[in-house]
Amino acid sequence: MGRESQPLVSVVTPVYNCAEYLSECIESILAQTYQNWDYTIVNNCSTDGTAEIARRYAAKDPRIKVFENKEFLRAVQNHNHALRQISPASKYCKIVFADDWVFPACLEEMVTLAEEHPSVGIVGAYGIKDREVMWSGLPYPSRLVTGRDICRKLFLDRLYVFGSATSLLYRSSIVRAHDPFYDESNIHADMEACVSALRNCDFGFVHQVLTFSRVRAGSLETVSSDFNSLAAGKLHDLVIYGRNFLTDEEYTACVKRSVGLYYESLVGGMLRGLDSKYWNFHKKKLAELGIQFSRVRMMKVALAKSCMAMLNPRATIEKAIEIGHEFNRRRRTTIASIETK
Repeated sequence: MGRESQPLVSVVTPVYNCAEYLSECIESILAQTYQNWDYTIVNNCSTDGTAEIARRYAAKDPRIKVFENKEFLRAVQNHNHALRQISPASKYCKIVFADDWVFPACLEEMVTLAEEHPSVGIVGAYGIKDREVMWSGLPYPSRLVTGRDICRKLFLDRLYVFGSATSLLYRSSIVRAHDPFYDESNIHADMEACVSALRNCDFGFVHQVLTFSRVRAGSLETVSSDFNSLAAGKLHDLVIYGRNFLTDEEYTACVKRSVGLYYESLVGGMLRGLDSKYWNFHKKKLAELGIQFSRVRMMKVALAKSCMAMLNPRATIEKAIEIGHEFNRRRRTTIASIETK
């Protein structure tokens, strides 16, 4: 497509204290082979050099604008605020987090797919997360999957292909139709937004690596991992939206399995000796879904895991070593992050 025939894509970057990575993010937008875009950087009261970097790029390219928040917003709240800045003329929109970046063909490949299939409301692709290629599972060349089918795969087969917000391109009409677009009480609001939207549209997938997501200490993803909030997020989406995609029998079986997996994850938190904040978070999330927290059930799961550990000590030791390595890696990353501030 020539630029004159290209639909407008609004790119937004919500950012707070990310001066170390912001230039790399902005340069990845400037390097796009697709040229009909505008770009808004929403600075969330940063106290480092973020604002200066953003303004420097905006002075060089009229497609780049900087929006300064008057007061600090929580992460998901700021993501919604950023999406409200998309151009009313845009046909598509894309979030790119300030510590992430996109490959040069990202916008072109995603828009091309969406233009070929008007029923597609969300486009995803493979992405690199730190050092791994992520969000695989769809067999090639499944570029178009109905919203119903992709959500059935999510609930029945636990196939997750949405990635993060950086991984996705949204049709702007879907974003405008829901304000706020993300549920601000849900740390995994990007996953919920996909499931909610796919009740009424289809999903497109580009079988190429198009995005990069950075894993760093202090990020929303790291906090989520420490709190094991993903288990709560998956159960939330199943309970709230599952009946839109599953039969009654399938829904009942999925909820039973998911609650069981949730308790297994809680036992992991118990073994790590996590404090009351962890337990209050999960008790609250279960209560919001009408599920009562059961200490008896958790102890039964813990006993079952202990028995399995005794029957297979080698696997248990290997898992403990793996967890220890991951803990040390996170510790080194956190210390390095602190030392550079």
